[in-house]
Amino acid sequence: MSAVGVLTQLLQILAAVLLAPLFLGWINQCRAWLQNKSAPPILLPYRMIRKLFHKDAVIAHSASPLFRAVPYILFGSMVVAAAIVPSLGTELPFARAADAIALVGLFATARVFVSLAAMDIGTAFGSLGARREMMVGFLAEPALLMVFFTASLASGSTALPVIAETLARSAVAISPSLAFIAVAFLMVLLAENARIPIDNPTTHLELTMIHEAMVLEYSARHLALIEWASALKLFNYACIGFALFVPWGLAYAGEDPIALLLALPLLALKLLVAGAGLALIESVSAKLRIFRAPEFLAMAFLLAVLGLLVRLLLGS
Repeated sequence: MSAVGVLTQLLQILAAVLLAPLFLGWINQCRAWLQNKSAPPILLPYRMIRKLFHKDAVIAHSASPLFRAVPYILFGSMVVAAAIVPSLGTELPFARAADAIALVGLFATARVFVSLAAMDIGTAFGSLGARREMMVGFLAEPALLMVFFTASLASGSTALPVIAETLARSAVAISPSLAFIAVAFLMVLLAENARIPIDNPTTHLELTMIHEAMVLEYSARHLALIEWASALKLFNYACIGFALFVPWGLAYAGEDPIALLLALPLLALKLLVAGAGLALIESVSAKLRIFRAPEFLAMAFLLAVLGLLVRLLLGS
């Protein structure tokens, strides 16, 4: 374990934790601009988290210890995921303990715990949101696994740092398999992060909520950790997309620390473009009915399978 690897690992975790709310604020700002609305401050997520941490938590009398522990489990899971996904460099000591398949399992674990907490109180909206969340996860996880399997065929490994480094060092060319899985991954990203067209993060209608319906009973520091974890999850998915489809600019294993310093502004540039792109997609899309979500995610799975078949049969 080299000193550069430890530095890369620590800097990557710190960057993810600090930049995730800023990335969410940038998306909200771009979305407001595209919809010709008054844009909220880009630092608004930080202010909201700070305000929530200074409030007193109100917890239902029927809440179990699981309900109180889930925000910490959820936030910790997203921090661990940020340590696995190569956002700044590929020399990550912690990433050796988990590959892309384990990363999908980590996201699934966080989903299960937040769904259990939503049903713990026994409210109608919490149970409704938990059922919908599990349905979305049940359909999105196979598509995400197919995306990882297709990308792993090019590198011979399921470790994200190895995949990113292999794809970055390969010749730049149009790959049909990567094009298929890129569209599939974008659809999974929107579904897994409660974005339009699957869910609307700004809605106030309880009957259309998925993620928000599960966290209605949380307040104060618990809600702050959940909101921070949601921003971290979106940041992690964006960095997974960068590692698979635009892996250039990462600090590779064996390079000096200067490459690591150069990777940070490149990551910021990628986040700016990705945030504007997500805001554009949400602005031109309409929210689907909940019963159309399986069709949306089934299409993502079929596109990922097509990408896998093209890679296996044509090698491109």
